[in-house]
Amino acid sequence: MACAVARHARLDKTMHDTSSTAKWHYPALCATGVVLAAGVHPLANLRTAVGHAEAVCSAVAHCVTATPLLVITASAVLMSLALLCYILCPQRRHAYVLDFEVHQPHASWRFARSRIRDLCHGKFSEEDIAFQERIAYRTGLSDETAVCPAIQSGDEANCGIEAARFEYGATCITTISKLFAKTGVSPHQVNFVITNSSLFNPTPSLSAMIMNHFKMSGRTINYSLGGMGCSAGVIALDLARELLGQHPNSIALVVSHENITNNYYSGSDKSMLIPNVLFRCNGSAVLLTNRSCHAARAKYTIQHIVRTNLASDDTAYNCVVQTEDAERHVGVRLNKDLIKVGARALRDNMTALGPKVLPYSEQAKYAASLAVRKAAKLQPALAKHLPARWLQPYTPDFRKAFDYYCIHTGGRGIIDGLEKEMQLSRQQVEPSRASLYRFGNTSSTSVWYELAFIESQCGLAAGQKVWQLAFGSGFKFNSAVLVARRGIKDGSHAAWDGFDGEVMWKELDELEAAAAAGRAAKAAAAAAAGGGGAAGGGVAAAGGHGADTPRTS
Repeated sequence: MACAVARHARLDKTMHDTSSTAKWHYPALCATGVVLAAGVHPLANLRTAVGHAEAVCSAVAHCVTATPLLVITASAVLMSLALLCYILCPQRRHAYVLDFEVHQPHASWRFARSRIRDLCHGKFSEEDIAFQERIAYRTGLSDETAVCPAIQSGDEANCGIEAARFEYGATCITTISKLFAKTGVSPHQVNFVITNSSLFNPTPSLSAMIMNHFKMSGRTINYSLGGMGCSAGVIALDLARELLGQHPNSIALVVSHENITNNYYSGSDKSMLIPNVLFRCNGSAVLLTNRSCHAARAKYTIQHIVRTNLASDDTAYNCVVQTEDAERHVGVRLNKDLIKVGARALRDNMTALGPKVLPYSEQAKYAASLAVRKAAKLQPALAKHLPARWLQPYTPDFRKAFDYYCIHTGGRGIIDGLEKEMQLSRQQVEPSRASLYRFGNTSSTSVWYELAFIESQCGLAAGQKVWQLAFGSGFKFNSAVLVARRGIKDGSHAAWDGFDGEVMWKELDELEAAAAAGRAAKAAAAAAAGGGGAAGGGVAAAGGHGADTPRTS
């Protein structure tokens, strides 16, 4: 009897010790369960996670009340799994646009359209001079666009590599200096320098030139992107965002530019003459950061970047090419397939971007339209009973996703096409038209000139979204979505000082009226000739409303 009592007492003591051990490990189990249930993510529903974790841990504790070692082992395993989740699935750091600056051309660089004839006299045929004048007056440029001194001199011998370096320093180095002064950031604080320039890529690189000029730290890492066309500004932004995502407490400087000094074409191929007229001096500098101390005063959060690349398609790849003409003059040739390729790239990019930004109602409409059209294609008899509009592709209303639009200033026809395709208002495309009008095609920097217009002329409220659309050679179409972190009304963008929107709209309206009259006259002539003249536009049509539509890049 005494032995039985003793055994019973030892069993009670063992169970009591085991229960105590289980209770001691229970908070650790709960904590580990919470971490696993929450997925180590700050936005997880912690109340639900805690509930699930407690249920799991209670079951584990009950199952192992007789084996303290199993409790310790289970705790160790769960904590190891939680640590593994944290290591393999780190939180993505936000990338903020601290501020940016765009180049303001010196007054002496302004190049009135009336000077084209004098500049081209003796170097081009009368036909080619008239062609360039027609493009300049009908593509939406003003007399305030800037051309560097080397080109204005009229001597092709002046357009060498040192003149190109001078242009880069005058447009970009000065802009970077203003940005550092504006933000209070020291060059020694910059961790990454990223430059993009398609056609001017000297040795040492442009990013090294910046580091040398500002005597940056030897720890600064530099990247120079070349040959990536007018969409390279968004590509550089994407690279900076990826670097900041991997390196905490860092600052990145992105400098975009397209050099026109070393890209002036002196041949007679009309498809290669167009850049001479459209492209103008430019430069932009952007500071990005993931430092928590900068979050409060940063202007924007980069919410999304979506990149579309059609380089595997031969037609798309060859629609914008730097090459030589028959006389061995180097220039950029714009292929007739450019418009078709650009439209396809736009559709692909919008399809990828839509699910990230569009409200569910628009996504549902798009999905329904796609289903109906596929069904009609499989069942032609069904198509006969459906309304014609049901068989047309549905273009989602991106106006419900964005407040402002920065459309690359590839030309007036490009802006016209996107305005019509996305059903944008006159005011919504004003930043793009104003940038083309005042600065010309500024290549990869154009989306920043447009954002500077929005900040200085319109202003943004906290939470408003900006869609930057950039496209160019390769062929690439890239989108960046920026969200304003605070109210922004920045009058410090000197590039837009003195801009008169009423004067611009008056001139553009007159231009559109003249183009419409020209189209009507051409249609009437074609009708009178029985349609025989309808196909005779060719290159001559380049001066009309659609003249600049091939000029995407």
